[in-house]
Amino acid sequence: MRLNIGRWRLLLFCLNAFNVFGCAVTDCITPVFIPAECVAYSFLLLVLRMSNVKYKLFLLRHGEGAWNKENRFCSWVDQKLSEDGVKEAQDCGKLLKEQGYKFDLVYTSILSRSIQTAWLVLEAMGQEWVPVVKSWRLNERHYGSLIGLNRAEMALQHGEEKVKLWRRGYDVTPPQIDESHPYFLEIYNDRRYTTCDVPKETLPRAESLKEVLDRLLPYWESTVVPEIKKDKTVLISAHGNSCRALLKHLEGISDEEIANVTLPTGIPVLLELDENLRPVNPRQLLGDQAKIQAAIKKVEDQGKAKSST
Repeated sequence: MRLNIGRWRLLLFCLNAFNVFGCAVTDCITPVFIPAECVAYSFLLLVLRMSNVKYKLFLLRHGEGAWNKENRFCSWVDQKLSEDGVKEAQDCGKLLKEQGYKFDLVYTSILSRSIQTAWLVLEAMGQEWVPVVKSWRLNERHYGSLIGLNRAEMALQHGEEKVKLWRRGYDVTPPQIDESHPYFLEIYNDRRYTTCDVPKETLPRAESLKEVLDRLLPYWESTVVPEIKKDKTVLISAHGNSCRALLKHLEGISDEEIANVTLPTGIPVLLELDENLRPVNPRQLLGDQAKIQAAIKKVEDQGKAKSST
């Protein structure tokens, strides 16, 4: 690892200053004195973490789609972005541009809302020329026979816990879609699925999050990882569940805890990774934190029962 001598001299100066003076943290009511050794240790730990960051990876759940707005399981039905979703993608691009990020490569699913989001982000950043690579392996989780149904109405009928299991459980697979389903032919007669690296007949009919990770990992390892290791800054513009599956893999999130990981639409997630592609720092959801928390709550509330009154 190369060391910038000037920066390390500055660091040593700061540490010496902290060791001599300590640090007072104040709010409008009560000043709190933090012992010098605690401040120095925390500062040194932060700098050491920063020095271990070798790669930056960005994950993005697409902007709001029409069926997100209607609170329906969209899954593999192809939907464009809503007006709000278009704005989310454009705002995401503006934020990334303001913060000085530049992409070398973008990966998307083969669903329009994922691709459209990537295009709008790149346009807002003035980086339309960046290559965009598409794969079905980044598609949203296949929700089987639940596709098209309203989450809140299902929670009223089956209970919120059951719907949370279907939506968020790691190894719970919903009932499979069959030819009697109103969206079966729309999905499986779509020409885009003739471009997959597996026969169309073997494509999933329903998936758990575990199965999403199983079909995503080979693509991650064979296609995405080699590009990251060439020092390319990569954006993956995909879906809530394909992004959650990848987060589970990278961060080592437990089967139980992954149910509590929520990604709102249109919010970029920054992962700072070491040379082994392990996170050096906690994931960062970029943007106004109050708005992000409100957006997370909105997603979590989608699976709650609402009586039609």
